[in-house]
Amino acid sequence: MKLPMRKVATLVLWVGLGLTATSLQFADAAATNVTTLPVPSGGQAMSAKIDATGVIHLVCDSSDGPQYFRSADNGKTFSAPMPLLDQASRKPGLEFITWDMAVSSEGAVHVVLGNNAWKLKLPKDEWGYFYTRRLPDETAFTPLKNINHKPSEGFSLAVSDTGTVTAVWMADKLYANVSHDGGKIFSSTVEIDPALNPCNCCTTSSVYGADGRLAILYREETDNNRDMYLALWDQGPNQVTKTRVSTTSWKIDTCPMTYYSVVRSGNGYLAAWPTKGEIYFAKLDANGSPTAPKEIKTPGSSGMRSGIIPIATPEGHTVVAWKKENQLGWQFYDELGRPAGIPGSTRSNGTGVAGVISKEGELILFK
Repeated sequence: MKLPMRKVATLVLWVGLGLTATSLQFADAAATNVTTLPVPSGGQAMSAKIDATGVIHLVCDSSDGPQYFRSADNGKTFSAPMPLLDQASRKPGLEFITWDMAVSSEGAVHVVLGNNAWKLKLPKDEWGYFYTRRLPDETAFTPLKNINHKPSEGFSLAVSDTGTVTAVWMADKLYANVSHDGGKIFSSTVEIDPALNPCNCCTTSSVYGADGRLAILYREETDNNRDMYLALWDQGPNQVTKTRVSTTSWKIDTCPMTYYSVVRSGNGYLAAWPTKGEIYFAKLDANGSPTAPKEIKTPGSSGMRSGIIPIATPEGHTVVAWKKENQLGWQFYDELGRPAGIPGSTRSNGTGVAGVISKEGELILFK
């Protein structure tokens, strides 16, 4: 039987690496089971999440400001755009951008935005972390709330299984504001741990783990060693641990201005980040320690402040997606961290990366 050339190439690659029939099947499926969807209304995808019912939630930046869409049919159709900005927040010259989104299992949507108030020389208490939310039965997002009233960046957001919402941000150190009522009221600002020394012009990525601790991926800057760490914050007793997750060192005397991401995966985590312009990922256990084979280099590369996301499949496989120079790229990996199939690529404007695994196991990336 004569096989199509694409499948011949895939078989030769994987047989040469001595992989099993299961890996061959996964490699073939991985090469084809990808859907790339244009962003509704022509915006730029910033974040996508899927809730327990299979509804896809998508936030985008557009010429009309940040917008939200939802799809209950795996992206075949989307709702009409819902603005994230209330009318009172729309001021001449003031522009907002989406930093992060967190979605609860029942579909409550929480979003953090930043703005260009610094560029307009507005009062410094307007240079901060802005939050909005939409509960499942609501028809609009709440008016923007200024969480910290302080010049800051590196914004991320996480929601726990019990409804705790934590806003994480940087201003030379790592800080947080916590809500125990689903985002209605946030606590005063707390420093997460004075021992954490973040690279201030990079970012943070945060997610709650299966054990209820908050995981925060960040880049250290101590002695100009820009290595990646995962901090685990047990918020009840206020205990913090940190673990280095990157292996390749990066000593540089200026902030590289990089973005990265951590997601929950079973009882542990997946983290993806850039080092010296090249993209790596690692599976982490419940305590944040990399599991074998630890750091894995991908074929991807990144620019300053360009998006990178890892996506975990229910079978234990991994997808890493990245953006550079208006090109969206991705690569599948099997459960042992071995590349499956060839890298994918498509044109995509902007620097954001957004994607989900549908309930049917299909990878959906937004371009």
